[in-house]
Amino acid sequence: MTYVTSDLHGYPLDAFRSYLGSIPFTCTDELYILGDVVDRNGDGGIAMLQWCMEQKNVHLLRGNHEDMLLSCRFLFSDNAKKNIEQLSTNQLMYLANWEMNGAAPTIQSLQRLYNEKRGDFLDLWDYLEDVPLYYTLQIGSKKPFILTHSGLGHYAPDKNLDDYSVDDLVWFRPTINTVFSPETMMVFGHTPTSTIDSGSKGRMLRTDTWIDIDTGAGWGGHPMLLRLEDERAFYLDDSNQ
Repeated sequence: MTYVTSDLHGYPLDAFRSYLGSIPFTCTDELYILGDVVDRNGDGGIAMLQWCMEQKNVHLLRGNHEDMLLSCRFLFSDNAKKNIEQLSTNQLMYLANWEMNGAAPTIQSLQRLYNEKRGDFLDLWDYLEDVPLYYTLQIGSKKPFILTHSGLGHYAPDKNLDDYSVDDLVWFRPTINTVFSPETMMVFGHTPTSTIDSGSKGRMLRTDTWIDIDTGAGWGGHPMLLRLEDERAFYLDDSNQ
């Protein structure tokens, strides 16, 4: 079976693994995480990232928070203090933007990893740099699923996925009236469902062309899992719909 989740934002790894076990999720299943594992809570998602990196059947997409992290490589070096004192205008902008979006626990965890387990830090950084921006999945005879972090900004029906910018794929904010191709089903996170439709708090939001699965784990809620074969939603409170 094929499952999708998103926007874990430092959600405790043990709790998430227990949640997977309750489905149950096994080594024969596949899990796609649509970005934003890092920032805001707990250890900033670093343990979760390391776990993802070790699982052959777990596939991570880059979210806007991973993108902000990658833009701040200058924070993690033997000369980090000197580097910070000499930041360019662009680097200051990148850091300020990340800090305003909950970077603190992630920075602390990465700095600790850099200082104590340099090899693990470098492996994790290499992994993050290679994380893709989208996946296209064909599940049986269903119409193809397109997985991105945020949907597709500047959408055009004749536009190839490779022609969308990083910002289009990780920063776009849909509305309830947003429409993508009827030939595919877009699955994304990034925008908590409750901000699009107040009645969907903690639940996925589905239209004819897209499914939003950001159920607010970054803001004190819990993640969900979407099983693509039957588009069934699994929630931590067991009120599956």
